[in-house]
Amino acid sequence: MKLTLGISPCPNDTFIFDALVNGHVDAGGLRFEVVHEDVQTLNERALAGALDVSKISYGVLPLVAPAYALLESGGALGRGVGPLLVARPGLGEFRAADMTVAIPGEQTTAHLLFSLAFPGAGGKRFLVFSEIEAAVARGEVDAGVIIHESRFTYARKGLVKLMDLGEHWERRTGAPIPLGGIVVRRALGAAVAAELDQAIRRSLAWSRARAPALTDYVRGHAQEMDEAVMRQHIGLYVNDFSDGLGEAGRRAVQTLLDVYRALHPGAPPLPASIHAGGHG
Repeated sequence: MKLTLGISPCPNDTFIFDALVNGHVDAGGLRFEVVHEDVQTLNERALAGALDVSKISYGVLPLVAPAYALLESGGALGRGVGPLLVARPGLGEFRAADMTVAIPGEQTTAHLLFSLAFPGAGGKRFLVFSEIEAAVARGEVDAGVIIHESRFTYARKGLVKLMDLGEHWERRTGAPIPLGGIVVRRALGAAVAAELDQAIRRSLAWSRARAPALTDYVRGHAQEMDEAVMRQHIGLYVNDFSDGLGEAGRRAVQTLLDVYRALHPGAPPLPASIHAGGHG
């Protein structure tokens, strides 16, 4: 069976999926047509039902859950991994109500965490994540919410941290931060979902066995070409939760869904289970 698979070009995704998409591990009867896009574009494709399997922001999960179920493996969830709010030096007090803020996509987890911290925020501008540092540095916006490699590069680009939105989330909820997960079209059925989970775990094990070496596949898709930054990125975002959410990860996802509901009280109800494996 051939499936369309959407992942980001970021090192954590390419590290996890390298062996799977390049035929280095057994994928059973599954084959993949791979699409590399930034996470907001992947969110939009999932909203349109355009892909069989995709990385998404957990911030969009409530909207795509009727059509897609969440896999256990392949995602990004943890502590100390959240987005940062940054600005140019000398900004002074951050006033969310009357300052412009660049955010990496309306349906991203970064937007949800920013909204939790600043529910009255005004001038939001939604940009591709890789454009945000430059927009802040040029003064096009007062501040920006950065994700991915930007955590490791903002200081050298002359920006300063105003808030760690992930730390704020952890203080408020006590839960690790669900950033992005892998979803599969529900219509494909439980057997395909189970095979995908196992194949992703095999792919991750293949890459871990070769770490800290970086393959041409990882290097070729990274936005930040510095290999030290790529390794930092993988070290931060690829962890035990990438092998499987487990009970702690599923509780964290449920916490995020509860926060989403509080921020969007008119949202439609979720399916009985958001998980491909039938967990709550």
